[in-house]
Amino acid sequence: MNTAQVGIINLEIGNLRSVSNAVDSFGHDHYIVDSPDAMGSLTHLILPGVGSFHTAMRRMRERGLYQPIRDFVASGRPVLGVCLGMQLLGSRSDEGEEIVGLELIPGEVRKFDQRAVEAIPHVGWNSVEHQSSHPVFKDVRTGVDFYFVHSYYFKPANDENVLGFTDCGERFASAVGYENVVGFQFHPEKSQANGLRLLDNFCGWDGRC
Repeated sequence: MNTAQVGIINLEIGNLRSVSNAVDSFGHDHYIVDSPDAMGSLTHLILPGVGSFHTAMRRMRERGLYQPIRDFVASGRPVLGVCLGMQLLGSRSDEGEEIVGLELIPGEVRKFDQRAVEAIPHVGWNSVEHQSSHPVFKDVRTGVDFYFVHSYYFKPANDENVLGFTDCGERFASAVGYENVVGFQFHPEKSQANGLRLLDNFCGWDGRC
């Protein structure tokens, strides 16, 4: 297997250390991306994040990363959004002020209905039921648990973009994908063996389904 050159976008709102340590453990090289200059030689890109949608998008634009991320996707290279990073792949969010997302997978970010879920935020281990097959799911069976921490969820406009569902009283898309872009609402880097397998699968993926 060729060594991947994995860029990890730094918006100062993500758990960069655990993600980078996981990438390194698979024998791949990681690079912290603070500016567009660092993206040219990368083979893969990971967009982590914990926090608010509008703050993340503002920082992305301030650092000149918005269009370079979209250009990276247009080149066909694989991109992964994790937790808030998955939500940033969408069109817009109900959280805070009105601001446009990356618009890589059509859909909206919504807050859980507090009448339906046991608690907000949704924190802890929960299962992901595969909706469709995908290379990132290789050797990871449907129904296994991953670690979640979030109050908002991404609702894709098209059901065919849903790779996996999770139920916490309200059923939501916990894994999404479109062409060379995938997203996980859970934290694979905090989800022990199955989560690490997903990250390794992503690093070995060529962006084609």
